[in-house]
Amino acid sequence: MATPSAAPNDAAQVLRALVGSGRFRDALERYRELEAGPDGRRPDLQLAAATAATRLGELATGASLADEALRQFRARGDWDGSMRALNLLGAIHWERGEMAAAESRFAEALRFARQLGDSLMLARACNNLASVAHLQGRADDAAELFRGALLAYQRLGDRRGTAETYHNLGLAYGQAGEWREAEDAAADAVRHAEVVGEPRLLALALAGRAELSIERDDPALAQRELERARQFATEAADEVGGAEVDRVRALAALHQGNWPLALEQADEARRVALKYDSALLAAECAGIAARALRALGRVEEATERQAEAEAGFRRLGAASLLARLEREWSA
Repeated sequence: MATPSAAPNDAAQVLRALVGSGRFRDALERYRELEAGPDGRRPDLQLAAATAATRLGELATGASLADEALRQFRARGDWDGSMRALNLLGAIHWERGEMAAAESRFAEALRFARQLGDSLMLARACNNLASVAHLQGRADDAAELFRGALLAYQRLGDRRGTAETYHNLGLAYGQAGEWREAEDAAADAVRHAEVVGEPRLLALALAGRAELSIERDDPALAQRELERARQFATEAADEVGGAEVDRVRALAALHQGNWPLALEQADEARRVALKYDSALLAAECAGIAARALRALGRVEEATERQAEAEAGFRRLGAASLLARLEREWSA
């Protein structure tokens, strides 16, 4: 597929169009072509390239470009650009498991969004802050922020953001044992994702509903959802999304007592998580692998994986996931 053409002053528009259509590698390569020229140091180009790099899992590149873009935006008094760079940096810190830094960046982005009256960024920052609060067990804060994000997305008619927020709400309700609310949120996430039609988003929403189906002891529905999720993740060339599907597949195998398959899927997902520095995914996969290894009688390896998962959850401040890990290990 050809790269869109544009005048030099429209370079940022070209990069944003490539990112918006999911052509992240093309966007990053296009930026590299521009980097040596007079436009190469423009912060808007750097931010677009940072977004592409982050979506590709190249977090070090994304962080470096976003930091430099933020420095330039601040020097120019460009608060809109600063807000967007801060939100992206928050997402990078989140992926790396640097929760304090992620929360600080998201909170700063939210302050700018309120000052600038940017409803879309307000919704994104609320959703991101809610995810941090949920992970760290601050249920009331998470619920309030999720509701704020959902209302903002719905007012904007933004189905992508609505789907992402419903997906996150489904996870939160499920961990709290509020099954009816979790099922409704997961169904809404899939419904909105299907309207958007983006493979990456569909894989995320379907994997979320599959995980809930496993917890609700409906393996047939989980299997159907996982097959579809895998197809969409492959179509999107989304390795991390595919690894998330494999994590849920491992969880399904664990619930069915298929220890070798659970270990195989968990180890594959963990390999990808470590490759892309995805801290939460790596810790979750280590926990599943630990249970499978112990069931297979490989106690020493199981203990090592258990310790890895525990350390990962402690670093994230994920109190509820840590407590669940300890309960499952004790059982």
